[in-house]
Amino acid sequence: MSYFGTDGIRGKFGELPITPDFALKLGFAAGKVLKQQNINHKPVVVLGKDTRLSGYILEAALQAGLNAAGVYVHLLGPLPTPAIAHLTRALHADAGIVISASHNPYFDNGIKFFSSEGKKLPDELQNQINAELEHDIVIEDSAQLGKSVRVKDANGRYIEFCKSSFPYHFNLRNLTIVVDCAHGAAYNVGPAVFRELGAKVIAIHNEPNGLNINKECGSTHPESLQQAVVEHGADLGVAFDGDADRVVMVDRSGRLVDGDHILYILATQARKQPAGIVGTVMSNMALEVALQHANIPFVRAQVGDRYVLQQLVEQKWAIGGEPSGHILTLDKSTTGDAIIATLQVLAVMIYQNKALHELIADFKLFPQVLINIRLKQMIDPYTVPELVTLFEQAEQQLKGRGRILIRKSGTEPLLRVMVEGDQEQEVNQLAEQLAEAIRHYSNQVNP
Repeated sequence: MSYFGTDGIRGKFGELPITPDFALKLGFAAGKVLKQQNINHKPVVVLGKDTRLSGYILEAALQAGLNAAGVYVHLLGPLPTPAIAHLTRALHADAGIVISASHNPYFDNGIKFFSSEGKKLPDELQNQINAELEHDIVIEDSAQLGKSVRVKDANGRYIEFCKSSFPYHFNLRNLTIVVDCAHGAAYNVGPAVFRELGAKVIAIHNEPNGLNINKECGSTHPESLQQAVVEHGADLGVAFDGDADRVVMVDRSGRLVDGDHILYILATQARKQPAGIVGTVMSNMALEVALQHANIPFVRAQVGDRYVLQQLVEQKWAIGGEPSGHILTLDKSTTGDAIIATLQVLAVMIYQNKALHELIADFKLFPQVLINIRLKQMIDPYTVPELVTLFEQAEQQLKGRGRILIRKSGTEPLLRVMVEGDQEQEVNQLAEQLAEAIRHYSNQVNP
């Protein structure tokens, strides 16, 4: 059985595999594999988390398992996921571990690993850890146990790293920024970065209690940020998710600026045009069209920052992301980093001497409709010739002006029908027609 998904191990706390006893065993299994990989020294792991109450329990269990396997652990405390990736490299650790469920509610949690380079753990090592989990914990020699130490200046190290990604001759002294920390891992370091660069910062949702992470706030619920920006007369707002690896922004009138807008800004408004941009199958077609007009290559990956990263490496490009706000700038950081992505947009604002809304004045997202169709039993619509014909007709109708995307849910008996194009009425009609056709033929297959 494989416990690892596309983004580590995740689930509801208290249910396998997110339990204290499993975390203990996982720490020991990971420690054993790291020792096999590093026979000339005791391995070192950095361990960080977000602000969930369950993180304290999982942290203690992982720490105990790693120490029992003979691994030294550097405890970072609550820090953004990208901070842990950075400190894995900066402290020359053999691996990094993050305890977080990102944008999920407090009752979920997760565990994911970084390599010594601060990148996603290679599948080979992940598979070795998974295999080691089948064995019992056996302490061979107490003299070979590892120790744990707390890194007292972890916050400061990461703040300086973020600031180093911002042009040294720029500052934020003329900007008022509302920062929504999602009661998550960036509650401290997020506002500090922008303050130290000179901005007037109004921090909201920055008082985590272990249970309020992502609750009606952050990048998945930006409504209160939109309101706060307008109420305070701020120049812009930024909202992170619980582990601060994704960001959405808000312009001074309260309008949302999502991941597609951010990619557009970084691709077309920056001082140096990128070699190419990686989006996902969910990236709005308006982004693709805008990049075509700017002669910037664009490639779509599967949904998930893991797949965006794979495409960036394959294409040897630096910038990619998702509409949800996972933005990767590989020339600045090894993984998606909300704070660093925000700083790159702010640098463009200063370079262009423009407000946020002015940077995207010529960029309008195409109308997009998403319909979820719940089925009694999952079918593959592309095995139904009549449906395939309808899909092809819709694609031909929208050619050059829009597109359709039919996706199966990975967790529920749902088919997702997405239609987007430059004409809202046409998009709505097509989406309803396709959804109704799928329902009709599904009922015939599963009466």
